Amino acid sequence: MGATFGDVEEGRPRVPTGVLTPVVRRGRRRLGPAVALLVVAVAAGVVAVILVRRHERTRPAHAARKPLRPRLGARAAIVIDAGSGHVLWALHPHRRLAVASTTKIMTAYVALQQLPRDTIVTVSPAVTRVPLVKEGLRPHERVRAWKLFHGLLMFSGNDDALALAIASAGTRRAFVADMNDHARELGLRDTHFSSPSGVIDLGNYSSAWDLAALTRVALRNPRFRRVVRTRIAHIAWSAPTFEKVYVNKNPLLGTYPGANGVKTGWTTLAGHCLVASATRHGRTIVAVLLHDGNVAADARRLLDLGFATAP
Repeated sequence: MGATFGDVEEGRPRVPTGVLTPVVRRGRRRLGPAVALLVVAVAAGVVAVILVRRHERTRPAHAARKPLRPRLGARAAIVIDAGSGHVLWALHPHRRLAVASTTKIMTAYVALQQLPRDTIVTVSPAVTRVPLVKEGLRPHERVRAWKLFHGLLMFSGNDDALALAIASAGTRRAFVADMNDHARELGLRDTHFSSPSGVIDLGNYSSAWDLAALTRVALRNPRFRRVVRTRIAHIAWSAPTFEKVYVNKNPLLGTYPGANGVKTGWTTLAGHCLVASATRHGRTIVAVLLHDGNVAADARRLLDLGFATAP
């Protein structure tokens, strides 16, 4: 993926003005006379283009482009070219939805800027009391930050998320504020975070467009890329654990050609969510699916569509 994203090893990367090409938000507006005439003229032009294209379809040298309307089970989805930022296909891209543990993409994005790889993180007792999925960090144990990033992005540990949040900002509340500040800085207008893990859906939401934009920026960090593309990691640990084995929950790794990220998520309200990426011949495609009961198969279809679409 190297040169595609412009690597930034440490520190905050410079964010381009337009993270993704815009997707028009639909709304009702009254048309004035001049605008109405313009609409009629444009419509006439569209009809002419359609007639020309119908004629061109008879030429055997030009194959018809694959349709950009796959039927998905997702409530919202998008597929983008990560290099250019072009949106290749979208379904309700700005719909605000609960996003579960895909929240951890932002957690990693923020914490990676604050914590060098070998920073020693002392686990707060509060970390061990987080609900649901956790890897079992012990109170007051000292862990290097890079190990917690593996737990965060591969195992999706909610305790890893809180440990990194406190180490980065001092408190959970301060870190969540940093997450929302970064969302505003990146122009993510349909995003708000209420926790570093996404375990609680209330007040924690985003959109397919925003997650794709965030992922495009996060993938510029080589530390982030190395973790999210890893299928299995054997991590040495202090006694009495000695070793932990993290297995990435991303179903595309090892099963889809070129798959190299990014993050899964699930809660009862959010349903199954997946941010998936794959790279072929130097081109990286990112697909986001939210609340999709067939998320793995639909992600493959969207990535296929992305690679089949001209850059």
